[in-house]
Amino acid sequence: MSADDLRKALSDNGSRPHLLDVRWALGDPDGPQHYLDGHIPGAVFVDLETELSAPPSPGRGRHPLPDPAHLQKCARSWGLRAGEPVVVYDATGGMAAARAWWLLRWGGVGDVRILDGGLPAWERAGGELARGDEPAPEPGNIVLTSGHMPTIDADGAASWSGLLLDARAGDRYRGESEPIDPRAGHIPGALSAPTAENLTPEGTFKPADELRDRFVTLGTGPVAVYCGSGITASHQIAALAVAGIEAALYPGSWSQWSSDPDRPVATV
Repeated sequence: MSADDLRKALSDNGSRPHLLDVRWALGDPDGPQHYLDGHIPGAVFVDLETELSAPPSPGRGRHPLPDPAHLQKCARSWGLRAGEPVVVYDATGGMAAARAWWLLRWGGVGDVRILDGGLPAWERAGGELARGDEPAPEPGNIVLTSGHMPTIDADGAASWSGLLLDARAGDRYRGESEPIDPRAGHIPGALSAPTAENLTPEGTFKPADELRDRFVTLGTGPVAVYCGSGITASHQIAALAVAGIEAALYPGSWSQWSSDPDRPVATV
């Protein structure tokens, strides 16, 4: 959803979307403060670490999928109600917000959109910011069940017969650096497709035809995506959806794979 379309939607009380602020970045724990410093009026802050993820472990990765009951409890605390639209945003081109988009779709919410370009696009379009806390939303009644978006596990990634895309930066894929996970490299057979290349310099998604050309040139067949811990891979899946291509998520991603000494690692 563009910033202009969001402004129109927010002025329509009959179909006003729920706004979720999902500002998070690796190494930046200050999302709540960023929200207090300025957010789209009416937005609810969502904590990626505690609300959009289960506790980390070597066996499941750094950001395992949350239990559906936990996700539903959190979604109700954000005020989400059955049949009502949701818009998620961040300030990093959708890299974190896409996790909320994917999880809510996985939980069965049909109308979830990412604000294209996030908070910077909102401000460029003349959108106002609110500061400080918002009033607590009225508790929602949303019912979430898992499995509405495709996933694979480590064994599925090992035997994937189509395109397995690694959404991390190229240097991590090649094993030249690994800032956080136990081993450097990538899953054998995976292709490098850095998430950042889905975006324009302004932080918006590239046009659908450009994205489709990008992915089609990588090959054909069923598509699955992983990253470091399943966060930016969700953004890749959103970009694939813009291009009209369905893709499965490997939630454990490299953080899970590299923690298992029995899993092979490729560096070329």
